Amino acid sequence: MTTSVPTILATCAGMGPGRWLDASYGRLMRYAVELAGVTGRAPRVLHVNTAGGDQRAAEGDEIAAGKAAGIEVSHLRLFPHPNVPDLREAVLSSDVVWVGGGSVSNLLAVWRVHGLDRVFTEAWSSGVILAGISAGALCWHTSGTTASFGPEIATFHDGLGFIPHSLGVHYDSDPQRQEIHEGAIARGELSAGYALDEGVGIVYRGTEVDEIVAESSGNAYWIEQDLDHVRKTTITPVRLANH
Repeated sequence: MTTSVPTILATCAGMGPGRWLDASYGRLMRYAVELAGVTGRAPRVLHVNTAGGDQRAAEGDEIAAGKAAGIEVSHLRLFPHPNVPDLREAVLSSDVVWVGGGSVSNLLAVWRVHGLDRVFTEAWSSGVILAGISAGALCWHTSGTTASFGPEIATFHDGLGFIPHSLGVHYDSDPQRQEIHEGAIARGELSAGYALDEGVGIVYRGTEVDEIVAESSGNAYWIEQDLDHVRKTTITPVRLANH
């Protein structure tokens, strides 16, 4: 089942510690699955770890955690070459696409080489839930700030643009990101947009914010240019129950 309205969940949250297994699906990951509204069968989640170089080491934990949560997990890899014969079929047959963290700039370049930018556009329009953490949240926006180019935070401007705003991530855990992100908005280098503390996510229905949710105590922020400064509005999210 897919949603009737294009839906994106952009987060600063992912896998969590397991009680029996080494890792589990975090609360926001499970919320992405809930948004798909699947009934009568196991939800299908496609993990896309391009931003981290498709490291196989993470896949075992993701598969085991999904199985424990009653989720059918698969992976789409592009290194050293695609692991499926038809990228479009792999994406469109999924209920949720979960994109992992890493380098958003590398992710976008590799996706475009393989035409995944067009595939994800179709998937978004078709109601597949598009979700992810950090780079997997930034990629759906027009622009934002990233550590893709080295230890210094820098701006990027070639996101897929499904969401017509900038995005900042890891806002409460990396003060450098706040300074550089807000400075770029103040100068007009980045458009207005949202920023997320750790454990917080934004649900977009179409291009509009439907809700802001969290699995921890963090907040979200709306940041816009105000003359040569910025205006930052704190948004308290709905705290998701741990079930």
